[in-house]
Amino acid sequence: MEWEELLELEHRGWRSLCDGTGADFYGRLMTENGVMVLAHGHVFHRQNVIDSLSEAPPWRTYEITEERIIPLSESSAVLVYRGRAYREGADPVFTALMSSVYVRRGTEWALAVYQQTPVLEAVT
Repeated sequence: MEWEELLELEHRGWRSLCDGTGADFYGRLMTENGVMVLAHGHVFHRQNVIDSLSEAPPWRTYEITEERIIPLSESSAVLVYRGRAYREGADPVFTALMSSVYVRRGTEWALAVYQQTPVLEAVT
């Protein structure tokens, strides 16, 4: 099984958050009962995600590092990584440990659960 597809999906998701198409992208990618557990302490169901991303300012750029894929079965896996995202202006970098649970639906992957745990960056 080509687990690298999951990392590419994650990059496509972040690129959509940078170019303002995140609501459409995640609307297609998430399972009907999918959720996102976000750093601010809220759990968003699929429609909440779509609605919030329709109004969210885009990210300027992002980084994915320390990525690991944990296969759960032939049709599911978890992608875990450290993500950093930057907005325009003086906003500080957003850094979190992130995990995405993917399930295969036919020939396509779908996002069932996404979770963020904020990480404070050392100020240098």
